[in-house]
Amino acid sequence: MAALPVGSAAYGQIHKMEHRDSALTSRTHNLNPVVVTGSGHHQRLKSTATPVHVLSSQEISLQGLTTFDQAIERMLPQVSLAPSSMGSFLRMNGLGNKYILILINGQKLSGDISNNIDLSRINMARVKRIEVLDGAASSLYGSDAIAGVINIITSQPTQPAVGATSDTRLSGAGKLTQSVTLDINQGGLGSYTTYTHDRADSYQNNALEYVKGSDTETRPTLAPLFTGYRSHLLSQKFTYSPTPRLALNAGLDYSHKITDRPETSPDITGGTDYEMRYKGLRWTAGGVYKFSSRHSLQADFTVDRFRYGKEYDVATKDYIAGDYIQSKKQRAMEGELKAILGLTAHSTTIVGADWHQDYLSATAGNIDQHVYTLAAYAQHEQKLIGNLTATIGLRLTHHQTFDQHLTPKATLMWAPGNLRLRATYSAGFRAPGLDELYYHYFAVNRGKPQISFGNRQLTPEKSHYVALSAEYRTQTLAVTVTGYLNRVNDMVVKQNIDTDDDALAMLRSEFPEMTADQAARLEHYALYQNSDKGDIKGLLVNLSANLFSGFNLSANYAYTYARSQSGGQWQPLERSLRHAATVAASYRHHWGERYALNVSLSGRLQSRTYYPAYEDAPGYGLWHLHTSATLNVARRVTLEPGIGVDNLFDRVDRRIDATNRKYALYSPGRMLVAGLKIHLH
Repeated sequence: MAALPVGSAAYGQIHKMEHRDSALTSRTHNLNPVVVTGSGHHQRLKSTATPVHVLSSQEISLQGLTTFDQAIERMLPQVSLAPSSMGSFLRMNGLGNKYILILINGQKLSGDISNNIDLSRINMARVKRIEVLDGAASSLYGSDAIAGVINIITSQPTQPAVGATSDTRLSGAGKLTQSVTLDINQGGLGSYTTYTHDRADSYQNNALEYVKGSDTETRPTLAPLFTGYRSHLLSQKFTYSPTPRLALNAGLDYSHKITDRPETSPDITGGTDYEMRYKGLRWTAGGVYKFSSRHSLQADFTVDRFRYGKEYDVATKDYIAGDYIQSKKQRAMEGELKAILGLTAHSTTIVGADWHQDYLSATAGNIDQHVYTLAAYAQHEQKLIGNLTATIGLRLTHHQTFDQHLTPKATLMWAPGNLRLRATYSAGFRAPGLDELYYHYFAVNRGKPQISFGNRQLTPEKSHYVALSAEYRTQTLAVTVTGYLNRVNDMVVKQNIDTDDDALAMLRSEFPEMTADQAARLEHYALYQNSDKGDIKGLLVNLSANLFSGFNLSANYAYTYARSQSGGQWQPLERSLRHAATVAASYRHHWGERYALNVSLSGRLQSRTYYPAYEDAPGYGLWHLHTSATLNVARRVTLEPGIGVDNLFDRVDRRIDATNRKYALYSPGRMLVAGLKIHLH
């Protein structure tokens, strides 16, 4: 569902609603912002029948966060991240990357590396808020929305103006984020340009590894715990509003990222001959026409291209330094038409249609395939008697490979006074990816052959999500408690199958390039299958308070009991964790109109991370201190210097790498952080 385009009359009204001057109104709107993800249309947070968690740009800025990874992990306890050269492994409410739908202004962010979305493609310099919808939401958003939906809402100025911003943040381990924006908004035409450079060095917390087959003998290694990188993101967006009723927009985003790993060495293991290089190109076009204050028609079209491969920086037997070998190329095209209708005084109806086409070309997996999806959906929200509101929704999806699939949704909300009681049922749906269907992969990694097969007999994964929620919200305090159950059937997993003489003969015929010596070392091959069931029970507690002017407090807790059943046995889902909490307290004080000071203390605490068949990663607590000042040094110039400390108490996991990099804490230790933001307006 696309967010309301910038420049529309309704968007301008909402923008004014969120930026009134009184301190009390500001505090109230921080606790009750306008959201779109839960219901598919703009409404105040307290009015949406589906609970949504919101991270505002103000909260993100107060904690000194400049990347998407930092923002969601430090502020959302139900989310965890594991960085690697293949992208950040994202987990939400016990489930991994492929069950999480990431949207930018309601449009899917496509392209992945081994199911890991490249999060560096998200333009944090333009984020207005991040809306998080927990649980299945396929009735509105289609495939992949099983664990939840993360919708990044961006913003541009709506008042006639010309402005520019530079934001720099520097910390230890070679971490640097630099973004520059230029905004021009005149006569109904807007131009918004952003460039962001992000970089970090590779680092180790322990330079030893166990020798294979030994639990005591160690040897030095170059393998990093955290893989360094260099990334660039260039974004351009245009908006045009020829009349108060019509708003048009078009945008282009280009991203480039390359890892920075230690090179191979004859004397020590852990180096690599090549870097991983990623490129993305995404463009969007859309518009909204408002027939009246309660009737509108929206259209959006997106093309998202993403590719990655190996760029050699060491000469090998087959390649010279500088050679690039493409591994995977993806293209996604999506078109959506949606009408939002206020048919009666106390109802909102949404009807829409969606077309999606995916293309995948993978040299390593021997794939060149495409698949389309067509969908129609409807949702009706009706205020019933008294304070009772009901919502029903249904989506019919036609998948080129899997035919038709229905995903329903139903919610009830009772809202007496400041109390909100909500009940939700929603279905989830995930169509197997093209790699899971068609992979035909053979590679030799450090002398060890690896084989993976897709499976054209796979069926879609399906889930049933039930949640009960209680919320108490006033002008200065909001408390929400949500309990949920999410059951996933027909989970697609990659299963290892032991090789015998017949299997080896089959594999040799499938991959004639495999030598007899490599075949002799092949113990098993992998096949995608529908085999597992998932069962996730959880409790989410969220508290936000603006107890007095300038002071903001938030505390969030997530209990997650996530497990899967395979072969009749139940075990914890890999990388799941039972308890996690995030806390943030900030205070901001003004001295006249020229100077303000902000102090923020935030922390994340979590229990051990489960790794079935391996040693669990221990729990930890990380605390961060950030201070910043706002200096109006001239009529049109504002400076915001900042300084802080990440990982105040120097928590580090220095275990020797005994379990194939099964960690939860990736921090290199205590680091000084400094930043400077310059506004020209």
